[in-house]
Amino acid sequence: MKIGVIEGSIRDGRKAEQIGQWVAAAAGAREGVEVTVLDLKEYDVPLLTSATVPGAANRQYDNAAVTAWGQAVDAQDGFIFVTPEYNHSVPGAFKNAFDSIGPEWAGKTVAFVAYGADGGVRAVEHWRQITANFSMVDARSQVSLGLFTDFDGEGNFAPLDRRQAELQGVLDELTAATARNLG
Repeated sequence: MKIGVIEGSIRDGRKAEQIGQWVAAAAGAREGVEVTVLDLKEYDVPLLTSATVPGAANRQYDNAAVTAWGQAVDAQDGFIFVTPEYNHSVPGAFKNAFDSIGPEWAGKTVAFVAYGADGGVRAVEHWRQITANFSMVDARSQVSLGLFTDFDGEGNFAPLDRRQAELQGVLDELTAATARNLG
């Protein structure tokens, strides 16, 4: 199965890269799982301005960056969203990238690894509502990383000991749901 780990922040100094690599290593260690890290910053998805609604575009988008993003998403069977929480919600660039395509998300599986001052829990709750629009199957468990507990004084990712087990639980749910989806 192909799992895309989406690093959902494009900010300079973002934590998504460190966390994304941790998630990708754990997912990639599983037998039968092929992991692709999708760094949102590398796709440079522009603001959604197309007159054609993405769901009606038939995967034919006006912009080459959106097309490349759509193809990368389409190639995956499931996803792990590595998402920060910005102002009690999802990051704008990630939401825009999600909205810029349509059928590539439909019916696929998704799990969440969030981070923020309060563990990114509100971002995940919003993502659950957003992904439901495309009938995505979400893992119930999540990993919620605290900016003050899971990073050292220099901003380096230093997860609490229990985080590895939490991540394994999320991966168990995601891979089981993805296997059922592919089944």
